Amino acid sequence: MIAIVDYGVGNLRSVYKAFEAVATPMQIPVDIVDAPTDLTRWRAVVLPGQGAFGSSVDQLREQGFEAPLLDAVQAGLPLLGICVGMQLLFDESEEMGQHEGLHVIPGQVRRFPDDMADPASPGHTLRVPQIGWNQLHHRRDDALLAHVPDGAYAYFNHSYYCDAADQTSVLTTTDYGVDYPSIVRYKNAWGIQPHPEKSHTVGLRILANFVQMVEERVRVAVAV
Repeated sequence: MIAIVDYGVGNLRSVYKAFEAVATPMQIPVDIVDAPTDLTRWRAVVLPGQGAFGSSVDQLREQGFEAPLLDAVQAGLPLLGICVGMQLLFDESEEMGQHEGLHVIPGQVRRFPDDMADPASPGHTLRVPQIGWNQLHHRRDDALLAHVPDGAYAYFNHSYYCDAADQTSVLTTTDYGVDYPSIVRYKNAWGIQPHPEKSHTVGLRILANFVQMVEERVRVAVAV
């Protein structure tokens, strides 16, 4: 039902365990796919990620996953990018040089400025990376956010943020020196910047919502 792409980067096991926790009660199977194959054999795809953009996208391409991922998106499968997996869906990143992304979601990945004022400590600047809990401010309604309150806290750990070119793709923003997109949707692709597997009930709720969306698509397809 749901394929989690294993292209050799960190946090895959923790993401898998989190999905397993929400999908098992619904009897939805979750598979780890560690070799390039036709991803349209599944009903949805998850792209996790941790570390640097450049090495992650290079690894993805070297492993041969770029074409199957793009084919799955083109076929209309729901795709969920998590953390660096979200960033890879954008056009390019400026992390340690310019790196081309997957061009699934329009926009750039930029570094937090070094001179962001810390509102809680006058005369001091916010540290980069952002590490810790911060809020999700709703900008658009979406099934991925069902039962996730406006202002809910999630756990972040990143130095680069996504700057969406299409503002209608922004589902939530988070304020850390800049008000940046933290959850996005563009057509059938979603991205979440915080770590859902570390965000307790809020993170698990978001993953459960994704699983439920997939289940609903299957139910409708079977009924037709």
